[in-house]
Amino acid sequence: MGRNDTFGWLETDLIGELLAEHFPSVDPLRVTFVDLKKHVQSLPGFLEEPGHPCNERILEQIQAEWIGALADAASDEDD
Repeated sequence: MGRNDTFGWLETDLIGELLAEHFPSVDPLRVTFVDLKKHVQSLPGFLEEPGHPCNERILEQIQAEWIGALADAASDEDD
């Protein structure tokens, strides 16, 4: 991702990877959706897009992507 690149709520795979990178000590299974939303909004490059509000389904997908990114990172360490 370049310096001027931004992303929004619908890029859940990227958000999951960035959450794993920026919040490595946070357990995504213990994060409330309120805190998850705050974590996402704090990521560098995040920009809310008009017409694409956040909802529970999107937050669930982000949480699943975050869990997957942590699992991938753990399996890479095992290799």
